[in-house]
Amino acid sequence: MRLSHFEALRPVCPVCKYCGLTEEFPLRIGSVSFEFESQIVEGILLCTNRSCQSEFPILDGVPILLPNLRSYISENIFHILARNDLAAVTESILSDCCSQGSVLDSMKQHLSCYVWGHYSDLDPQEVLDLNQNDSVKQILEQGLALESTSGNASSAMGPTIDIGCGPGRTTIAIAENTERIALGIDLNFSMLRLASTILRTRRVSYPRRRVGLVYDRREFDVEFSRLDLVDFWACDALALPFSDGLFARAVGMNVFDSVASPQTLLGSIAKVLQPGGNALLACPYDWTATVTPVEAWIGGHSQRNLDSGECVPWLRRLLGDETVTAEPRLRLVNELDGLPWTVRMHDRSSMIYRVHLVHARR
Repeated sequence: MRLSHFEALRPVCPVCKYCGLTEEFPLRIGSVSFEFESQIVEGILLCTNRSCQSEFPILDGVPILLPNLRSYISENIFHILARNDLAAVTESILSDCCSQGSVLDSMKQHLSCYVWGHYSDLDPQEVLDLNQNDSVKQILEQGLALESTSGNASSAMGPTIDIGCGPGRTTIAIAENTERIALGIDLNFSMLRLASTILRTRRVSYPRRRVGLVYDRREFDVEFSRLDLVDFWACDALALPFSDGLFARAVGMNVFDSVASPQTLLGSIAKVLQPGGNALLACPYDWTATVTPVEAWIGGHSQRNLDSGECVPWLRRLLGDETVTAEPRLRLVNELDGLPWTVRMHDRSSMIYRVHLVHARR
């Protein structure tokens, strides 16, 4: 956790914020066990409310700021305690023993897909047989271009929050583009750890799936111009630990269909944005009932209704319904549809999404 980000963003206790209290209580640094340059790698943050005094750990440079901290730690203890000091050959034996579908295999597969999508263009060993213009970074760049060409440019100035940042390339790109603080948040601790490690080591190391249970460890150095403006925290997009109106921009690449309540997400984003702040959301509407209850899907069901189950018209209504007077809220400014996004599964398989990109404004 960068001290500069902690001081600039002033996170508040998520327990107090989401238990009905009207007052916000800022967090303070309770203890520091390990520090690297201007980053706290291991330590504890404390709530300043004497009636609460909740504790939030900083692990591998990532502060975990969640109202349901106990359940999160319990459910993710494997990812939090996972070793990264084993030789590749030793790790492969463990993977073979655990077999397909294990927690270890799922973690490695997620890292393989997402880290490849974020950093493969920088890997000197990579043979890019897939179209690199179909990456999440390219979709972000199209979103930033869409924002800059939209009429009535926003006057909002300040930091950007990258919701569902994964292994962090989009957050880094935002910082380089805006020259302002960019904060990436996610709930996947393995990817946050990798992203945070890049800030300290300028090196990417991840398991790249070749086929089946066979993974090749890829390691390569990277250099970015504004890593000093970047940090990564574990936060819930539906319970953000920040004061209202803090951010000038919110970005969410493939997060809209990855939360329990997409409509709550829209409201959560609107609250932390400044008046006139921009939101860029890209979504393939790849709904999964284990993540988002069917009743909360924006389309993808009830094909007998007005939209015949289509997702895009439903989202347009949510962002354009003038009868909704609740503030703050997001309103549609511009959009692009059908943008290709390639996700590599292994050497012989990839998925191509068609993404809907939305520029909205508070």
